[in-house]
Amino acid sequence: MSTRPYVAGVDTSTQSCKIVVVDPATNRIVRQGRACHPDGTEVDPQAWWDAFLEAVDSAGGLDDVRALSVGGQQHGMVVLDAQGRVIRPALLWNDTRSAAAARDLIRAKGSDGLDGADSEGAAWWAGATGSVPVASLTVTKLRWLVDNEPENAARIAAVCLPHDYLTWRIAGGFEAVGLRGLVTDRSDASGTGYVDRSGDQYRWDILADALRIDEEAARRIVLPRIAGPWESVGHGDPARGWDAIALGPGAGDNAAAALGVGLTPGAALLSLGTSGVVSAVSDHPVSDPSGLVTGFCDASGNWLPLACTLNASRIIDAMARVTGLDYQEFDEAALAVPDAAGLRLVPYFEGERTPNLPDATASLEGMTLANSDRQHVARATVDGLLDLMRFALDAMRALGVPVRRVLLVGGGAKSAAVRALAPQALGAAVEVPEPGEYVALGAAKQAAGLR
Repeated sequence: MSTRPYVAGVDTSTQSCKIVVVDPATNRIVRQGRACHPDGTEVDPQAWWDAFLEAVDSAGGLDDVRALSVGGQQHGMVVLDAQGRVIRPALLWNDTRSAAAARDLIRAKGSDGLDGADSEGAAWWAGATGSVPVASLTVTKLRWLVDNEPENAARIAAVCLPHDYLTWRIAGGFEAVGLRGLVTDRSDASGTGYVDRSGDQYRWDILADALRIDEEAARRIVLPRIAGPWESVGHGDPARGWDAIALGPGAGDNAAAALGVGLTPGAALLSLGTSGVVSAVSDHPVSDPSGLVTGFCDASGNWLPLACTLNASRIIDAMARVTGLDYQEFDEAALAVPDAAGLRLVPYFEGERTPNLPDATASLEGMTLANSDRQHVARATVDGLLDLMRFALDAMRALGVPVRRVLLVGGGAKSAAVRALAPQALGAAVEVPEPGEYVALGAAKQAAGLR
């Protein structure tokens, strides 16, 4: 029995590294720390390590921590050479330079075109991996690398993801565990584009195609071992005095957040931030050739189909500016009328991904003298936001994923009008958990359950 009473969860996100030290007996946060990451869509992974060390210091260290897991931003491409050195800055999920590579990978698997992307190819990818390639997926970034930086691609000895890299460094990195010490989990691995729909097996043929090499050469590249959800994958670096800390496999950020809020089959997590993210736990894998829903795995042994919209809370931000109302006044205006009286907001302020309308713009439709006032504009805004989220939820339901309960989080959940109108608009019971660091808390929950 360990004399160390606490566990720790880490959230290595795009913007920052956050760590929470938790008492697993009460789920109470004992202390926490935070450090910023640099801006940009490509980052030297050393910055993540430096931020982790700073966050640990600000959280008062790890001397009383017995287990730790890392949740992190998904899809980022980290490439290492034979000595464990980073070959080039990591390309993050939001780096779009590989969009053309995504189209090429899709077309290579089919013959007939649909809206500029091959429908046969999209169906092949959805069936093989659960997801249709887009610029965020690691597989597209590897194709971009070999086509644009062949000298760097030729040096690849290992490929990993941001959370894998940080876990590896916590374990001591190359000096302590070598490249074969790299470990990942099903949730993050399922977002690479070269793991099968089970989330357990790499598709070496896909990796070979992406890098334009044969499969034998692809198999010589080290990919992180895919660990089970509650598996202890090693210990912290003895050189730092962390050898008493058991390490979990970690998770992608969405899967860690789902674990943090206790998401189970039949429920969905709806995060209203800059973008809208709908994720639901499913007891079976899903495949969506349209690309609207990506078939990821979760952190508990199930699956986590996910749909993402480009527009979410900033829909209200934009229309609050148009009406000249502050947020409280805007909520009051939206709830002052029974409906929008035929006024409709098309909320594609930044184009849209779900549905796939990258060049679309926002507009108000159905304006009459009777509905051209602040109250009806505010109501149409909230209705437009929730209709967009309903579209994403219904895309999941169409794949056989039941959604009877929605947990509403993020900045947009602060809107009283959103909370009041969501149950009817979304066709589900809606709960609003207390705000929290759910990615880090999910990682801490995994650490507490290690076997």
